[in-house]
Parts: sequence; structure tokens; C-alpha cells
Amino acid sequence: MSALNLYANLLARTLIVATLSLSAGIALAQSADTILFNGKILTVDKDFSTEQALAIAHGQVLATGTSAAMKKLAGDKAKLIDLGGRTVIPGLTDGHIHGIRAALTFGTEVNWIGAPTLKEALEKIGQAAKTQKPGSWIVVAGGWTEEQFAEKRRPTAAEVAAIAPDHPVYIQHLYDWLLLTPKAMEALGIHDDSDVTPGGKLERDADNKPTGAVIANGNALGKIFDKLPKPTLAQQVESSKKFFTEMNALGITGIVDGGGVSMYPANYQAVFKLWHDKQLSVRVAYHLCAPKPGSELADLQNLTQLLPQGFGDAMLHFNGPGEILVWADWTDGDITPDGKAKLAELLRWAASKGYTIQIHWNPDRTVHDLFDIVEDIEKDYPVQNLRWTVLHLYNASEDSLKRMKSLGLVWGVQDGLYFGGELLQRDFGADRARMMPRIATAMKLGLTVAGGTDAHRVSSYNPFVALQWYLDGTTIGGVQTRGPEEAPSRQQALTMYTRNSAFMAHDDDRRGTLEPGKFADLAVLSADYLTAPVKEIGKIKSVLTMVGGEVVYAAAPFGSMAPRGDH
Repeated sequence: MSALNLYANLLARTLIVATLSLSAGIALAQSADTILFNGKILTVDKDFSTEQALAIAHGQVLATGTSAAMKKLAGDKAKLIDLGGRTVIPGLTDGHIHGIRAALTFGTEVNWIGAPTLKEALEKIGQAAKTQKPGSWIVVAGGWTEEQFAEKRRPTAAEVAAIAPDHPVYIQHLYDWLLLTPKAMEALGIHDDSDVTPGGKLERDADNKPTGAVIANGNALGKIFDKLPKPTLAQQVESSKKFFTEMNALGITGIVDGGGVSMYPANYQAVFKLWHDKQLSVRVAYHLCAPKPGSELADLQNLTQLLPQGFGDAMLHFNGPGEILVWADWTDGDITPDGKAKLAELLRWAASKGYTIQIHWNPDRTVHDLFDIVEDIEKDYPVQNLRWTVLHLYNASEDSLKRMKSLGLVWGVQDGLYFGGELLQRDFGADRARMMPRIATAMKLGLTVAGGTDAHRVSSYNPFVALQWYLDGTTIGGVQTRGPEEAPSRQQALTMYTRNSAFMAHDDDRRGTLEPGKFADLAVLSADYLTAPVKEIGKIKSVLTMVGGEVVYAAAPFGSMAPRGDH
């Protein structure tokens, strides 16, 4: 190295050191506007550090440490919050949820999530019938299964019609079954199998008369759902605010939205309005699905012309196409050669644009088709850097996980088997189901595994229910289908729902942990996540939730801090 080059190198190093020192000095000189002290702060950093207190300045974490040290950083007008020994975690991010869709009708739907008996669920229908105008629709859009009911059965059209005789009623079970009362059947013009295409079938009684039940897949159910009356934009906005507040009450400060069935461009107007009016209380990274079969690539190319990857801001941004990219790969059957060719073309286009994608894929027996496509694209584009995510894949083999790791793919594991574990046992046998999903194996391989719910049609949106299921593998019906061999630790499960899900959203550099310089997105919990009995984790709630250092939800003993209009 010449003397000139040596001098230049030394000068550059000196400038870097000086800049870092100056930055550190500025940080230390800042005063905190909020101090949370006398608590148990789980930072979820790489060492999973635990601290007593946390200082916030201008919406970001200024520092963590002892209560005494953090109080010294308080400015003259700083808000001091005594945690009373409570546990604080980074705000949770649901890595795959149909939150925008759920929010649109949250204020007008009947919610059966968590109802312990069918009797209680039907009573909710009866209550809605008493408060709604005669002739208006009563809708249960999902989030329940008969396994949660003490009666262990689904309702019949006759008993639903008896409790709501003046209303058409729509009750959807996951993506496989729908119950319609006679008024609903008539309003929708459903009389035979041709009215519930593609692939739908009317259940019939011994006299060959329709019972009101429709056996169908997600595509057919989506088409039926689309026929229901839609709330006005004003109702959608108000309903979305309520849903996101419900999320905040569960410690959620961010979501990665998967789009999904019945999600068309017009359906995003409510969340866009909340964002524009600065009324969003969760950070939203959203994906766009192909709206209809047959023209997926052309439609996505058109929809994304003004949407580069990451377009938006810290509260809402575009996170790429997903989860339904080509409808042929969404049905969970064996993808056809034509479907595989279309998927390959679409994924190559996404890679050329630098888009992140989420893709729905369930059967391990066919996932090699997806991996073959990605492997071929990787020869021309840096897929490893794009954070492409495979969703679900509950029965992933160890070989599939190894291949995912080699391709740089992320695994999004939702708690669908909390509802469907018994079915998995019937399909694969108890011994094989005991190893599904292989979360512990995936983590040992170094795979990034992110948490989420896939709510609300197929599961509960409660993140603590999901965290409990990750840990104990027990279904809503009380059956332990997955053994402890593949369970993550409590720290790993929380990382799935914080740092790893933020990684999916390309936000891990600014949220997901409580480290200095990151957003002060956090939740103060009603019980200690690390020490509560596993069976009690699903009951945990947030008593104080902050997004960017601002309180978005508060309950006793912090109720006085609740934002105006929050309850």
C-alpha cells in the first residue's frame, strides 16, 4: 500500500470513529420523554436480555437498563410509568393475517371465536337478531370449529333459523363448509349445485332436499361471500378502527397482511383512509393477491405499476405480491404442469422487480415443485435477499426445511393446527402428527421461522393463543397432537412473533426488538409470559400498548392513559 493510500485509509477510519462517537454523544445527550420503570423488559435482542426499565425519546427506544439509570435520562416533562413489576415485550407482529379483510366487517359480524359451547354461539346469533333490523344479514365469517364446543357438533339450519327467523344467516366454517338458513338460500338464489360453483356441493337430507349446508373450497365460498351486502366506506373505516384496537388490546402493533379471497383493490380504501388520516394504530405491511383465476400475472403487473417494493412509510407499506399468486397453487391439490409454468413465470417477474412474496402452500408432497422453480430463478436473480416466505406447510419434512434454508426462504408457521390438529391426526396418524410442524428442527437448521394466525376465517387472531399452541401443540379441543420434541422454547416462540415477523415485513432494522434506535412499539402484559403456566398463556392480554411511544390501548391499572374513544 502506498503512503498516500495508507494516509487515506487512516483518515477514513478516523472519520468513521469520530462520527460514531459524535452519534453516541448526541444519543446520551437526549432527554427521554417517557420512562417505563420497575418492570421486566424483554428486549428480544440477540442475547434475549432482560432489563428493569426503558427510556423513550421521540417515539424510539433511547436506552434500557436499571430503573435508576433510566430515570436519570428523564426530561423535565417526562412521563414516568411505574410498571409494578409487569413484563414488557416488543409489540407483536402477526406475520400472516387477513387483517384488512377481517377489519372491514368486524363491527357488523357475529364473532364465535373462543365460544365454549354451541349454545352460547347460538345465543350470540339470537342477540344479533334482537338488535338488527329485520331482513338484515347476520354473518359469522369463520374463526370457529366444532371442536371448541362442548357439544362437539356444528349447528343446523333449522336451529339457527328458529333463533333468528326474520334474518338471512350466513355461518362459514374455515374454508370447507357453509351453513345458510332458508332466507339466506333464497336471497342468494342457491337451489342446486350449479349455484355454488366451482366445486361446491349442497348437502341433502334423506328426502334429497338441501339441508342448508354447502360443502365447498375457499374459491367457491369466496364467490358466495362476495354476494353478501357490503358495509359502506364509512362503516368499513369505523369497523377497521375497532378491529385494530382489538389487536392493540392483544399486544399487536404490526401485521403482515396476506390479502386473500374476496380481497379486491376497492377493499383497501378503508385502511388507506385510516393511514391517510393518521388513525392507524397498527403498522401494516400488505400483500396483493391475484384477484381472479386466469389472468394472475397481467393483473398483478397492472396493480403494481405504481407500487415498488416497500412503497409507503413506517405505518403502512406495500410488501409485494401474495399469498394467492396463481390460483392453481392455492387449492392444496397437485399443481398441474400449466399451473406450474404460470407460477414460474409470475415468480420470475416478481424476482426481476425485487418483490418480496408470500405464497400459500400446504402439502409437503408437492412443495418440491415450488423449490424447483425458485432454484431456477436463483440462477438469474438474488432470491436469497428477497425474503420470500412459504406459508403453512405444516407437514414439512426435514429435507424440505433444509432446502428452504439453502434457498434463503422464510417459513411462516401459523396456528392453523390449533383448530385442525385432530384432522391432521386422522390424515397422517398420531405418530406422524406428533412431529408436525417441525419448528424446533427448522430453528436448529437456522431457518427463519415467523409466527402468525392466518385469522380470522380459519383461526383466532389472538397471538397468545398462537404462542401457547407453539409451546404445547394442544388443539382447541384439548388434544395434544404435536409432541414436545418439535416445540420451540418460550424465547424462540416470542422471537417468531416479534423479530422474525418484523423481518418478513422488511422492518427488522426498526422494530421487533426493544433496542436503542428502534421504534418504541411495546406491550405491557397482564401476566409474565416467561413464567406463566403454559396453559395460561392464551389468556394473557396487554394492559398498555404503545406504537412509536404513543399509547394506543390502555386498561387497568393504566386505564387513565387510554386514548380518547378507547374503552
